[in-house]
Amino acid sequence: MSRLSSTASGVANRWADQWIGIFELIGSITLLAGLVAKCLHASVMLRKVRFGMPAAIAQVVRVGVRSVSIVMLVSGCIGIILALQTSPSLADFGQTDKVANLIAVAVFRELGPLVAAIVLTGFAGASIAAELGTMVVGEEIEALESMALDPIRFLVVPRVVAAAISLVLLAVIGDLTSVIMGGMTGVFFLDIPYELYKSNTIDQLDVGDFVSGLFKAGVFGVILGLIACHNGLRVTGGAAGVGKATTETVVQTVVMVVIADLLFSALFYAFGWN
Repeated sequence: MSRLSSTASGVANRWADQWIGIFELIGSITLLAGLVAKCLHASVMLRKVRFGMPAAIAQVVRVGVRSVSIVMLVSGCIGIILALQTSPSLADFGQTDKVANLIAVAVFRELGPLVAAIVLTGFAGASIAAELGTMVVGEEIEALESMALDPIRFLVVPRVVAAAISLVLLAVIGDLTSVIMGGMTGVFFLDIPYELYKSNTIDQLDVGDFVSGLFKAGVFGVILGLIACHNGLRVTGGAAGVGKATTETVVQTVVMVVIADLLFSALFYAFGWN
């Protein structure tokens, strides 16, 4: 009995530690988000400090441009998969041409931003966490602070802004790629007339579908940037700590992005915005 009770106690303690860690992560990211918002407000609205746009643009080029090809590849495959998987069920009802409608809704509302976020996590999230973690290990952060330079302003803000901008642009690229590849599959393999496919896609979509997808992408980018910077700045233990921070960034970002997507979908459904 004593061994069983000690085992149960150990399991309960581990669960408690995990939940405490989750709440600590949420609190730390929220605090970091407040500091980033404060810096942006001071630079954009009050114009008390410089924003550092060249640094943000450099980060967009470094992490965003590198992700374009893989986002196009994955998004194109998803468009083809959706067309091939949905066409048999629709053919049973004589509605094969509605493949265009399904692809348009699924991609612009959900899959475009979500796929772009997951792909960018592997590029930008891991890269940012490793870069900042290496700076922490090399005591470069302490050097900035010793010169009265705010690491949040000079390191975190440009990366968070770059992640948000990159993800919005990548979502647009992913949306178009999925629709084009789904359309090519529908026209050349499912014998759907091109004009019918195009008209169904245009009739199905409205501005709200496009805007909601881009809004999600921007929020996903902010989440990605905050988690990556948070894990990078809290690295301890040398090279092993950098590797751990990189792994945690990818896992935490994917989970948080999916949860955020679920919350957005529930909110849009509740208000009738879908």
